[in-house]
This record gives sequence, C-alpha cells and structure tokens, in this order.
Amino acid sequence: MATNLELAHAAASAELSPRLTVAEEVAKFIRTKPLGAAGALIILGMLGLAAFAELLAPYDPYVGDYGQQFARPSAEHWFGTDEFGRDVMSRIMYGARIALFVGFTASFTGCTIGALLGVISAYWGGRVDLLLERLMDILLAFPQLILALAIASILGPAVHNVVIAISIPVIPRVARVVRSAALSVKEHVYVEAVQALGASRRRVILQHIIPNVMAPYIIMVTAQLGAAILAEAALSYLGLGAAEPTPSWGLMLSGSAPSYAEKAPWIALFPGIAISLGVFGFNLFGDSLRDALDPKLRGR
Repeated sequence: MATNLELAHAAASAELSPRLTVAEEVAKFIRTKPLGAAGALIILGMLGLAAFAELLAPYDPYVGDYGQQFARPSAEHWFGTDEFGRDVMSRIMYGARIALFVGFTASFTGCTIGALLGVISAYWGGRVDLLLERLMDILLAFPQLILALAIASILGPAVHNVVIAISIPVIPRVARVVRSAALSVKEHVYVEAVQALGASRRRVILQHIIPNVMAPYIIMVTAQLGAAILAEAALSYLGLGAAEPTPSWGLMLSGSAPSYAEKAPWIALFPGIAISLGVFGFNLFGDSLRDALDPKLRGR
C-alpha cells in the first residue's frame, strides 16, 4: 500500500504538470502532425457532404433519367450517370451519410462495449476475468471481416444489421487493449489510496479507472472508423448491407457496375475513390492521434 509521502508526491506532480487549452492542443497537433491534419480535413469534408447533401447535390440521387443513361462525365454531370440515368456525384454525396453513420455507430458501439468489458475484467479479476477472456478468445478466433460477414448473413441485409455485424468483431480487440491499460491503472498509487479510504467499486471504476483508459479507447475508436467504412462497403457490395435504391458506396460498386466496366467505368471508379479517400483520411487521422496520445510515441 502506498505511503503518505508517495501520495503527496503524486499529487504535487499532477498539480505542477502544465495543461494546454483546447485551442493550443489543436494548434500543436496541426503543427506537429500535418498528415493527421490532412486526414482531419478529409473527415470534415465528408461530414460537410453528409450534412449538406440536399444543398450540394445537383440532382435527386433516387430519381433517374432514362434519356441520360451512361452519360459521360461532363459539365452537366460531373461524375457521369449510371444505368438508370442517376447522377453519380449526387449519389456519392448522399452515400457519405451511410458510410459515416455506419462507421461512427459501429465503431463507438463496439469500442464502448469492449472498453467496458475490459475494465470489468481487469478490476474484478478472478473468475469474471477468466470468463470474459475466454469469450474474447472465441471471438478473436475468427477474422474480423469473416465474422462480420457471417453475422450479416444471419441477420439479413439492412443498414442497422450492418452496424451490429461490424460492431461485434470490434469488441474483443478493444477489450484486450483496455484491459491491459486498466490493469496498469489499477495498481497506481491514487487508486490504492481511494480504495483504502473505503471508496465503492463503482466510484473507483467511474472516477478513477475509466478516465485514465480514455486515451487507448479514443485511439481504438479512430482506428476502427476507417475499417468500419471499408467493411460497410464490402458488405453492401456483397448484397448484405443497404438495398437499392439506397445510395451506398459499396452498393454502387456492385450490381451492374462490373458489367459496364468498359462502357461506363465512372460508375465504379468514383465510388471507389470515395471509399479509398474516406478510409485514407480516417487512417491518417487515427495514426496521428495515436502518436499524440501514446506517451511512448510522443517523441517521434
């Protein structure tokens, strides 16, 4: 158990450590992590497209013009049209909503459940830890995309089912990372101190364990966002995600797009670029955020 001298030293160190404002942290991040700032700019662009699609899209993404089938990219249709005469650029703009909704919802759901299970496993230990660890081992035995594919096949094609299918494989990976962090925090001086003072388990977990494992949690969320967008596109491409006429990027790549690859390559080209750019942006931002939050990597 920690001595009073150790507790006083820990408190003094915490008080003397300089704290930057949010604006200063953002400015420092942009200055030291330009690639991360570029990723954040891509993400903001996607959010802007999703939020203001009605204002920015030149055409209704659901309504086609059979007189404009397979129209080449032009001033009238910047990204061309598909086999139904629908404007590809408008559908990509609206498709950002599906990609971001699934990406954020699946990542936050899976990471939050995984983080809570990791904290519970680390703090309670014993049989609870053993049971949860074996359950995580079972889920980790399956590749992430294969498990998502199996779950989506069972639940059926729908956007909310895609969220569930992508969330579940994320849980064990986050649980393992957060459990390791929580085990380390559990042994810290201040946690031992509040336990000695008679604090309840709930108070220790909510006020002392969870706040100190937020860094790995945030890192895992940002790391999973790009993967979730890619997984949604893959499931929709296989017919297990959004259904026609929903403007999903993955769905735009499937259907008749491969059949008209030579005649109208833009039908698949531009949605593919949108998927790649979105995943690239989240990966850039996630890697830079990891470097900024991980003490072992801050000196790089």
